[in-house]
Amino acid sequence: MSRRPRARRTAVPRDLTALVTERDGVPPHYTSAFAVPVAAEDSRSPEQWARAVFEEAPAAVRWSMATGWRLALRLRLGPAGSPDHVLGWRVADPGPRTITLTAPSPLITARNVVVVDATRVTWVTLVRHDHPLARWIWATVAPVHHFLIPYLLGRAANGRRTT
Repeated sequence: MSRRPRARRTAVPRDLTALVTERDGVPPHYTSAFAVPVAAEDSRSPEQWARAVFEEAPAAVRWSMATGWRLALRLRLGPAGSPDHVLGWRVADPGPRTITLTAPSPLITARNVVVVDATRVTWVTLVRHDHPLARWIWATVAPVHHFLIPYLLGRAANGRRTT
């Protein structure tokens, strides 16, 4: 019986933090990264991974995430089912090995970056607090984030393996 891959916390790639700092003029206040090993035959693109993680989550989880993003973080999500959005997050900077998802908010600047390489997929979250309440709000939702992202990343890794 083979073991199912599980996502684990890992170091945030320094080049991503540096890129965001250069782009925004200020470093993110919060960073996290979770990685899951992938089989060599898994040829999904970063966008396919992002969609598997968010859009193929159980319906109750998708609803809870979108509701929390809108109400707690005040994210302005795009249309569901849009090719330019992944569960409401705008697709920005798509590439062969990475994709960045963004969602505007008056409270925070948030980015989810999916990095795909030959042996693993890494989900990086970068958050900058843009409002005095943001630090407190993020502190209350961070534990949910720390549970959901590895759960959903592992779930996606255990699903469809090839395109």
